[in-house]
Amino acid sequence: MVKKANFKQGTIHYTVEGEGRAIVFIHGFLETSKIWSEFTHELKKYFKIITVDLPGHGKSDCYGYIHTMELMAHSVYSVLEELNLRKYVMVGHSMGGYVALAFAELFPDNLRGLVLFHSWAFADSAEKIIERDRAINLVKKSQNLYIKGSIKRLFNPKYAQFYRKEIDEMENDAKYFTKQGIIDSLEGMKQRKDREVILKFASYPVMFIMGKMDPVIDFIKLKEQSSIPAKSFSCILSESGHMGFIEEKNKSQKAIKRFIRMAFLKM
Repeated sequence: MVKKANFKQGTIHYTVEGEGRAIVFIHGFLETSKIWSEFTHELKKYFKIITVDLPGHGKSDCYGYIHTMELMAHSVYSVLEELNLRKYVMVGHSMGGYVALAFAELFPDNLRGLVLFHSWAFADSAEKIIERDRAINLVKKSQNLYIKGSIKRLFNPKYAQFYRKEIDEMENDAKYFTKQGIIDSLEGMKQRKDREVILKFASYPVMFIMGKMDPVIDFIKLKEQSSIPAKSFSCILSESGHMGFIEEKNKSQKAIKRFIRMAFLKM
């Protein structure tokens, strides 16, 4: 069921399905909470699944001229407060992982586990910041051209033709985002800080789901970072680009299910 929570001077849209321990799924850049619908279909038989449209994405409102990771983390917290939830596992894909790490810094006592799904704790490099600025300029000139060029490259190019339906759906959904909402998130990612220290001192287990063919996240660097948490778990997807919950759904789904059960056993 789609619901909405008040946040600052706007609303954040979210869904709640299933019963049991709470799992919060945070989508990535140019995505919406819909991206999780197939992936969580099996999981909602065992857990309460919460998915959130981040500010500027899906049906959620925009806020100012930059959506910092902290602002987006607070927007997720507003949903969880409305649901009166205090303990949960959080799963963040790509930018959603950056938001989840900001959430972990702000509200560490609420987390029972953290899953970084094609995501990491590094800040943007100097080269990446330049790339973000180029992206912002392209969005200003042609939002649709930017969307079409960005989404397809998230998949392993060897198999991208098999995901034409999913790519078309993602592109169609992103076309309804406001131009400002897209720019706000690019600015927020560009300005985010390094959060490796969060991994180092995490009292809860952390899982890294990595794609060997990921064009966005450097597999070798991510693998090295995955050794930082004291309670670290990894799932390597050998055939995936940046969209493992679509490209290797069953493998990543089973890994998350095992991780969630283990995380709550530690309570």
